[in-house]
Amino acid sequence: MNKKYKVPSSFANKAWVDKRKYDELYAWSIEDPIGFWKEHGQCIDWIRPYSKIMDYSFVPPNVYIKWYEDGALNACANCLDRHLDTRRNQIAIYWEGDNPKEKRTLTYGELFREVSKFANGLKKIGIKKGDRVAIYLPMIPEAVVSMLACARLGAIHSVVFGGFSPEALAKRILDCEAKLVITADEGFRRGQMISFKQNTDKALSDKEIKTVENVIVIKHSRNNVPWERGRDFWYHELICDVSEDCPPEAVNAEDPLFILYTSGSTGTPKGVLHTTGGYMVYSALTFKYIFDYKEEEIYWCTADIGWITGHTYGVYGPLAAGATTLLFEGVPDYPDVSRYWQIVESYKVNILYTAPTALRSLMRYGSEPVTRYNRSSLRLLGTVGEPIDPTSWEWYYRVVGEERCPIVDTWWQTETGGIVLSPLPGAMDLKPGSVAKPFFGIKAGLIDKNCDLLEGPGEGSLVLSTSWPGQMRTVYRNHQRFVETYFSRCHGTFFTDDGARRDEDGDYWITGRVDDVIKISGHRLGTAEIESVMTAHPKVSESAVVAFPHKIKGSGIYLFIVLAEGEKPSNQLTKDLKQWARQKIGPIAAPDFIQWTEGLPKTRSGKVMRRILRQIAANQPNDLGDTSTLSDPDVVEDLIKHRLNR
Repeated sequence: MNKKYKVPSSFANKAWVDKRKYDELYAWSIEDPIGFWKEHGQCIDWIRPYSKIMDYSFVPPNVYIKWYEDGALNACANCLDRHLDTRRNQIAIYWEGDNPKEKRTLTYGELFREVSKFANGLKKIGIKKGDRVAIYLPMIPEAVVSMLACARLGAIHSVVFGGFSPEALAKRILDCEAKLVITADEGFRRGQMISFKQNTDKALSDKEIKTVENVIVIKHSRNNVPWERGRDFWYHELICDVSEDCPPEAVNAEDPLFILYTSGSTGTPKGVLHTTGGYMVYSALTFKYIFDYKEEEIYWCTADIGWITGHTYGVYGPLAAGATTLLFEGVPDYPDVSRYWQIVESYKVNILYTAPTALRSLMRYGSEPVTRYNRSSLRLLGTVGEPIDPTSWEWYYRVVGEERCPIVDTWWQTETGGIVLSPLPGAMDLKPGSVAKPFFGIKAGLIDKNCDLLEGPGEGSLVLSTSWPGQMRTVYRNHQRFVETYFSRCHGTFFTDDGARRDEDGDYWITGRVDDVIKISGHRLGTAEIESVMTAHPKVSESAVVAFPHKIKGSGIYLFIVLAEGEKPSNQLTKDLKQWARQKIGPIAAPDFIQWTEGLPKTRSGKVMRRILRQIAANQPNDLGDTSTLSDPDVVEDLIKHRLNR
């Protein structure tokens, strides 16, 4: 039986949604989706009211999705203008730099003025509704300003993660046909400089890029950077003599808001396109209900704005709700491993939303770096980005949250726009590692390899059979790829490419990407399941499992292990860990090889880059592809150096 934690009645009694209300609202959203979404579409402000709620088809080749299509609104106005009467002097953004001494604040009034001036600056250089703008910035307030200024004009922003290489940046600029790039002179990470402007110049040296007319540069490091006269503008000079008055552009609900690129296991990055109306409704509603946000709370999403989590739950969701949101340029363990908890104490953070990988990396140092700081302000915790193993969940709950903060373990994707599966903290018991139940309007299911829907408890591929307002509309400039990737596998459903199991209570547990399922002698094993078991061993801090070609079994299990602080590798420990896997899962789960490592290759958003691990496990270290998104590229060299010769 799965372990359960009841949410304290002191929390549940004040939550937006209790169990009775969840059951009622969920039933309404499935039985009468038009009525449900008609009413809940009013959670944001509309310039022109809507009368059409939804129209969609999941059946190839005629796949289309429309929400609130005859309405008009402005995303920026929903984040700023509508709050000015009541929140003009409230802090909208707290910012803390990589250097703990660097701090800034922006009230809603100040953010409104900055965004309006920058939007007028963009107008001055010819940016208008429908133009694509690439944003390549560190985690600084001007990144949010840039997104909102584009939205104010109806321009389509495409944020490119600041860790991407010039080549990766060039591909995204080329695909979205950007007219403008917004960047910074330099950024900081672990006290080291990152050359944003130089990377931008290298990207724009690609002769195939013909659409970029200008580059706007924000002074962050204040060092000298290369300059191209006539093309490049300083941000502060562009906005110094412009008006603060910039009326928001009315855009149709189905007009694009942004393009965000996501990498598949093969092929070029997909330009996931999100439109304005449905995305804003879904962002605002999920933020309010899932994070149980209350007035004047301090909310911190640790994700970079280069990822969808940073868009939906770092910018649009919290600002639409009138929240105070925290931006952090740095990393969890710099200048020391207490950095997260220092920030929680300093800003009195109430809601913390972070990645399991960050938690696992901090767990290895024990509880003392956490408990030396006051975390009494925390009321709710959240996780995102990958399945969380029960051991990490328990540590988060007991050590960080002091056994009083519910945890919302959320599942969603760039493609879904917002959270799709998650506990609602006042309505559901919490199970370590479970993403619980679907959000309102979401009809989730499991299918087997024959595309047959499974009933009751079981395990299979996760599919979604109803549309929701935050759903992506297409792959930019490649609708056929959208249809083939998400709707061609199983008739009438959105195929998520994730595996899941459903327990006897109807709760869902994500087992990992479908391509992260290892088939051993005809048996399917989810990598997340094996990793959860291995991380539960008292001598293990982190683990990652990949398949490698095996002559007899088809695939074997290759296990990468980061040991807990103070532990050392040994032949005996290798035997113990293999026996541990046999004992906890079965002989089929015993790893064939164990490689000790000091760290795993992770993106800055905290995800383990399994593609690299698979190449190393397959003895193909010379074909690792683009590693520019890694937070610490030196990890890869160490992994290759110490890989097992087989």
